[in-house]
Amino acid sequence: MRIGKDYIGVGVGAAILNEQGQIFLTLRGEKAKNEQNKWELPGGTVEFGETIERALKREIKEEHGVDIKIITLLGICDHIIPNEKQHWVSPTYICRIVKGTPRILEPEKCKEIGWFSIEDAEKLRLTIVTDYDLQLLKQKINKETLS
Repeated sequence: MRIGKDYIGVGVGAAILNEQGQIFLTLRGEKAKNEQNKWELPGGTVEFGETIERALKREIKEEHGVDIKIITLLGICDHIIPNEKQHWVSPTYICRIVKGTPRILEPEKCKEIGWFSIEDAEKLRLTIVTDYDLQLLKQKINKETLS
């Protein structure tokens, strides 16, 4: 049985923002579970018996060597990838880095990293869930700006 293919998988993502309002994105590598060579918000798979928030902190530390603070839930995406016959449920949290500088620790899964304005991020080749999350983030920012 394969997670995300034979049964629905649970993934979790981090919309990590810096002081300049830029978002941290990673370019998926050849060994990524799906949507290789697309930019994404970092994250990973929730393991059995693990809370979603604990999984997110673990994944970000393992893959990028930083500690994060989870601020709030951004949203939940039905991450259905028809051409790869995969189905995931993916909550994404708005986060901040509290310790460290991001780097690539799993180069087979992540080829490149960078900080982008939301406008520049939208021009990249994005994963389904990242495209969805960026739209939510824009709505949240616009709503808070207008309040």
